[in-house]
Amino acid sequence: MKLGVCYYPEHWPQERWLQDAELMRQAGLSLVRIAEFAWVVMEPREGQFTWDWLDQAIEVLAAEGLQVILGTPTASPPPWLCRSHPDILPVDAQGRRLRFGSRRHYCPNSRSYRQHTERIVTAMASRYGNHPAVVGWQIDNEFGCHGTARCYCETCARVFRLWLEAKYETINDLNEAWGTVFWSQTYGDWNEIDPPNLTIAEPNPSHVLDYYRFSSDTYVTYQQLQLSTLESLISERQFVTTNFMSQFTDLDYHDLAKPLDFVTMSSYPTGHAESRHSLYMPQSVRPVYAYDVGDPYITGFGHTLMRGYKPNRPFWVMEQQCGNVNWSMYNTGVRPGTVRLWTWHALASGAEAVLYFRWRAGLYAQEQFHSGLLRHDASLAVGYVDLEAMKADRPLMSEISSTPYEAQIAFLLDYDALWATQLQPHHRDFDYIRCLFVYYRALQRLGLPVDILSEDADLSPYKILIVPTAFLTTEQLAASLKAFAEAGGTVLLGVRSGFKTSNNQFTDHPLPGLFRDLVGITVSDWHSLPPGVSYDLNSSIPGLVGPATIWAEALNPADSQSGDPDLQMLANYSSGPFSSHAALTQYKVGAGLALYLGWYPNSPQAEALLAHLATHAGVLPLADLPDGLIASRRGHHLILLNFTEEPLTATVQGRTVLIGPRDVEVVKTQGS
Repeated sequence: MKLGVCYYPEHWPQERWLQDAELMRQAGLSLVRIAEFAWVVMEPREGQFTWDWLDQAIEVLAAEGLQVILGTPTASPPPWLCRSHPDILPVDAQGRRLRFGSRRHYCPNSRSYRQHTERIVTAMASRYGNHPAVVGWQIDNEFGCHGTARCYCETCARVFRLWLEAKYETINDLNEAWGTVFWSQTYGDWNEIDPPNLTIAEPNPSHVLDYYRFSSDTYVTYQQLQLSTLESLISERQFVTTNFMSQFTDLDYHDLAKPLDFVTMSSYPTGHAESRHSLYMPQSVRPVYAYDVGDPYITGFGHTLMRGYKPNRPFWVMEQQCGNVNWSMYNTGVRPGTVRLWTWHALASGAEAVLYFRWRAGLYAQEQFHSGLLRHDASLAVGYVDLEAMKADRPLMSEISSTPYEAQIAFLLDYDALWATQLQPHHRDFDYIRCLFVYYRALQRLGLPVDILSEDADLSPYKILIVPTAFLTTEQLAASLKAFAEAGGTVLLGVRSGFKTSNNQFTDHPLPGLFRDLVGITVSDWHSLPPGVSYDLNSSIPGLVGPATIWAEALNPADSQSGDPDLQMLANYSSGPFSSHAALTQYKVGAGLALYLGWYPNSPQAEALLAHLATHAGVLPLADLPDGLIASRRGHHLILLNFTEEPLTATVQGRTVLIGPRDVEVVKTQGS
């Protein structure tokens, strides 16, 4: 297990660097990320490079045995570049050219910016690509942050048309795919197509979905520009990665992750729990943990996402909160022990390295109230104190980090379906991530490890596959799910599956579209249920009780499966207009099963259903857990993390384990 820190030597007097590096070593740190926002310090004027400060900073860190990760500085183009090439500044959805003055102020399609990107990356890599202290590179920082994933400038409009032409080849095929006959939108020429912003009413959702795809592809190609430049100049021993955001959904991280050596993430548990809570669950759901730990299920969800972007590769936490943040709602203070708990949580989830953001609290500019391992006056802050306390943990951490994280259950995450659901949720509370998170939190509560994967991932290691909503359907996905079930796996499909084609058009096949043969049923009707309206349920599964809310679908045997003994009705509606219909079905497919859940489950319902499926599939829980206690296993080590203010107990292989408040216990288990 490697620990490190994000450091900004350009913010501090050079005479301080020696002391900082010594303190880093004394705290047990071995990695330091620098330079990702230092373009203007490297190049104060075009072509006038000043490397002496960076040379010295690297040498000072290396002298203390610290390894350096260099960030390419393209997240913050300097003022001279923006003034000489104003076309690099992005245009927002309201058609406004944004200004210089913060960060991420660039259009990734700007030809000027791509040229300057290649130039600065070439200059950095030529100088440090073989430096013995530099172990790796981070490309840019947090692509798409601050609402910058989609630019609407004229350059993007032009490149978008080329992207469409490459995808559809003929304008007639585009018109067919988008259904442009609606509202008299049929195009006769590629040049008639604009980005889907500034329309009177909502734009065509197929048009918008393609713009989201195009915008994501734009960042993939922009990342590749930097990746290709680096790879031609750096040592083979240096890795290349970039920094993802766990709560971010505007870019397809599956595509961005593919060419990287591994992925890294930003983890800010209190900030995400405060300001991103509604992304994961309705405001009415307010789980309570210790006030300064965040929500462990939200934090763990981010870890799980990262682990799935590069299966069988470790992930890193490149920015780990180590005190209060400055950008959330309450920016709560953090007490001793919390940073240690977060570090163990990342390790338990499969992380290989954790770097704390940041070394010292800044004295100026936008992040003055953001904490560091050191306070503003350079005295030791709570995060540094926790690092000292973790020294006793380090041998065990290193032993655990060499073992894999294993799961027998997986989710499929499809960004196209996520975006399509955002565009037409139909119900205010129907959200793709929320729907997935209901199942995720249920599995965590049950002590059942899970991975989150792309649709083209290898599914052979898993026994249960959950697709909370396969809103967009392809023949490839339908075939993949069927093959998984036929081989003995259990597939669970959730509501709104098979409703649409990959072009974001509603299917003209009986629902659930291409999945009908897989699950053996049809959806004869569907209702969006407003607050206060619910349909009662009956089920043969223990604990699967309570009403259907938010969304309900009436399920019936497909014509060819009527009376088929391989089709079972596991739940039905007992009130409302669907009272004569099934609500949950199970169909035998080859050696496995395919289930269709016809309503949007709440947390207890998801727990009951998933416990039933796990028992049937022979997937054993890690432990019997109360709320707020997280369990993860790496190899033979079971890691138990208590995120509450009270001591909690877990039952592990027949014995009781006590975990103190905001503390960690590691139990050696039999088997794997």
